[in-house]
Amino acid sequence: TTHSQLSEAELQSAGVTPDFIRLSIGYEDVEDILWDLDQALETSNQ
Repeated sequence: TTHSQLSEAELQSAGVTPDFIRLSIGYEDVEDILWDLDQALETSNQ
């Protein structure tokens, strides 16, 4: 990934924090993407 090559100072300067989540989304139906995100967040909160 692009951010793995950056130093801690560069990450901070770019606004990338440890709890930052980067999403790479292709051409999908918006409802499918939102459903997938909802399911992932529900699972992560368990």
